Amino acid sequence: MKLPYIVMLCAMFALPGLGRAEAQNAARAAALYQQARVFMAAEDWFSASEILKESLRANPAHAESTFALAESHYELGEFDEALYWVRRARALARGNMAVANLEAVTLIALGRLDAASVVISEILAREPNNREALFAAGELDIARGRPTEALARYRSALGRFPDDRRLLISLALVSGSLGDTDAALSFINRALVRHPDDHRVFYYAAYIHAQAGILPRAITYSEMALRQRPGYAPARALLGNLRYLNGNFTEAARLANEAISADRNDMGAWYLRGLSYMRLGRNAEAIAVLGNALAIDPGNEFIRFALDEALISSTPLEDPRRARWADWYFNRARDFRSRNLMGQALFEYRRGLRLNPFARDRVEYAELLRLQGYPARFVDELRFMQHLGMDDRAINDALDAYDMVLVGALSRQWRVDPIELDGRHWNVAVFTLGAQSTSRHVDIGAITAGLVREILVHDRAVIPMNLELRQPSFARAFRTAREAGADYFMIVSATENERDISVRAELFVARTGASAGTFQTFRTGIDRVRNATRGIVDQLGASLPFRAQLVQRRQSEGLIDRGRADGVRVGDVFSVVQRGRSQVANQGIGLFYAADYLVGTITIERVDEEVAAGRLVRNGFFDRIEAGDEIIFQPSGGLRVQPEIAANPELRALLRTLR
Repeated sequence: MKLPYIVMLCAMFALPGLGRAEAQNAARAAALYQQARVFMAAEDWFSASEILKESLRANPAHAESTFALAESHYELGEFDEALYWVRRARALARGNMAVANLEAVTLIALGRLDAASVVISEILAREPNNREALFAAGELDIARGRPTEALARYRSALGRFPDDRRLLISLALVSGSLGDTDAALSFINRALVRHPDDHRVFYYAAYIHAQAGILPRAITYSEMALRQRPGYAPARALLGNLRYLNGNFTEAARLANEAISADRNDMGAWYLRGLSYMRLGRNAEAIAVLGNALAIDPGNEFIRFALDEALISSTPLEDPRRARWADWYFNRARDFRSRNLMGQALFEYRRGLRLNPFARDRVEYAELLRLQGYPARFVDELRFMQHLGMDDRAINDALDAYDMVLVGALSRQWRVDPIELDGRHWNVAVFTLGAQSTSRHVDIGAITAGLVREILVHDRAVIPMNLELRQPSFARAFRTAREAGADYFMIVSATENERDISVRAELFVARTGASAGTFQTFRTGIDRVRNATRGIVDQLGASLPFRAQLVQRRQSEGLIDRGRADGVRVGDVFSVVQRGRSQVANQGIGLFYAADYLVGTITIERVDEEVAAGRLVRNGFFDRIEAGDEIIFQPSGGLRVQPEIAANPELRALLRTLR
């Protein structure tokens, strides 16, 4: 009977002490929260988050610290962690709409758009005029690829909040993304008048003027932002890019060095520094800088592609640095191959061989082609190595063996060399306008256009013309492509944020300058630049009509220079058009020719890797089919390839950081 009494007595004495401890912890949590708010006001999110974690160790139920920690993780781009803490904050403060709004925009940043829509609807049902919910709804429209709906939403709100800084900047950004430069400048100038002491307004003004091509004014606004907030990293990065675009590469490099001193992991600054040195002709320094950057972040595609171009443009083929950096691609190729990702492996082998054509890894590349069902291309690669004097017994034995395997090949029977049969009948010029750039990477247009052209080198239907990538205007691009004899020319541009990229390619008829089509891809995560540009090439290839040449004719049989590798199948029927009589359509993608020039058809009966043979049937009484005639197939109504729906990732990032 005594034991329960003693326990009760101890508990009675313990309660006052426990209450004091809780009160002390609550007071400590509140004090730490106030300290964290000072760091948050200075946008020092790392320091703020550390203090807030300490606050929550003192009092795990402190709602303000929980919400502030979610904000800090959101500003740091750690959206998974932000969602965890914001949901804890909602459990502690269910009726707080600011917490609900943060959950909505975090869900948008994570791509969970339907869940974000539910949260926004709940907020607006309770508070129809909630301003933060309005901005979240606008971000959701942008994320769903509906910028015009976001613009209408913002315009509607302008009557209620005519001087709101965030609303005016949002209207400027969205208007600019839709090509309405006048409206964008009008809104941002209005924000400058209403908020002349806000460094962020000057930063966005610099960005919008840069997008409008008004570089001197953009530079001035960047400098004003930095005067108001010295060391403001976004403005310093933008100013460095603007100096580069304005041709002041020395100053761009200096600003990049300053950014690297402040944050060694600033990959955008390393990239800008390397490109600036390249444009100054300091190629050895550029290679060293970009190489050092890759030691920090080996997966950074922009830095690696820039390094590749520096090596290719400024070093001889025998330079050992080429072999060193090519090995990175070969190792990745082997990794992809081990996981049966053959398309990715081929890309990596080709990138490596572009840097180091003499690498013995070419044997692995050739073997991969053989495994993909292309024995003739396998033999071509081994013969190339033999020609370079890199053959050995294994290579010579493989060539002898495949000579026997290919004895019955159509090319042997018709006595043609597939290497001499190009089979590519579309001339496409690839350009970017000016130095198309984003706030993160200068010359992003040239990087993506260069990758598109490089991938097209291995396309079996398209000849990517070797013309200057950077064109100062559409008119110059049109003239250059027309004079070079292109069928089409493509203008490539890109937008991006820290995780996503959207690449857009507008195709035009080189003869008329009329629009032929638009291709767009959106990719996220690792290898996004490579995968997005591959997506553009895939869309182009799927859009072009089948085009080949009648190489030889033997009585009623004909041989064409396209085969199984080009999708030719037994039973396919193609039109035979008199040589030189087809023309690219004036607009859109397609070919046209007069009915008189349709001289027959060919029905495919045998298919090899690179050539195919079939039965010829003349059109009309006279037999006018000759070697050299065109082989054409285009579906009735033309080909329709829809571009991928892609939100503007750069616009999303700019709106997300506008808080």
